[in-house]
Amino acid sequence: MIQELIKGLGVTLREMFHKPITLKYPDEKMPMFPRFRGRHRLQLYADGLERCVACKLCSAACPADAIYIEAAENRPGHRVSPGERYAKVYEINMLRCIFCGYCEEACPEDAIVLGKEYEFAEYSRAEMIYTKEMLLDPPERGFSEPYVRTGSTPPPSA
Repeated sequence: MIQELIKGLGVTLREMFHKPITLKYPDEKMPMFPRFRGRHRLQLYADGLERCVACKLCSAACPADAIYIEAAENRPGHRVSPGERYAKVYEINMLRCIFCGYCEEACPEDAIVLGKEYEFAEYSRAEMIYTKEMLLDPPERGFSEPYVRTGSTPPPSA
């Protein structure tokens, strides 16, 4: 018993002289791994059109059934996306989401991506249902600049 006690105190004494690994959290943030999946974002084309064409593949791929989409038709004078339809309502229930990334993989338009943000604290359950406006405009909620994929252009409009 004395031998185990000395062994335990030896570990304690050794660790006392190591530099602590402490971050001053609000000011310093922990770097995320490259494959980390965080907050969802809906992407826009460079001309401002939404990438989402309301195909609902992300909703079908979601194992937690956290995504709700309601589609509407694009009108000639009011184009929201380059396709025939756009997502009139796009909601993600962040309490149900398991951050698996299936929605990102299923999207043929690369409209939804999972960013690096991991701070999701809210005061009520209703605030955890992210609407289309919240997903399209992250800087307003205190997140970093929107993620813009390069090398892709919108299809020609008819």
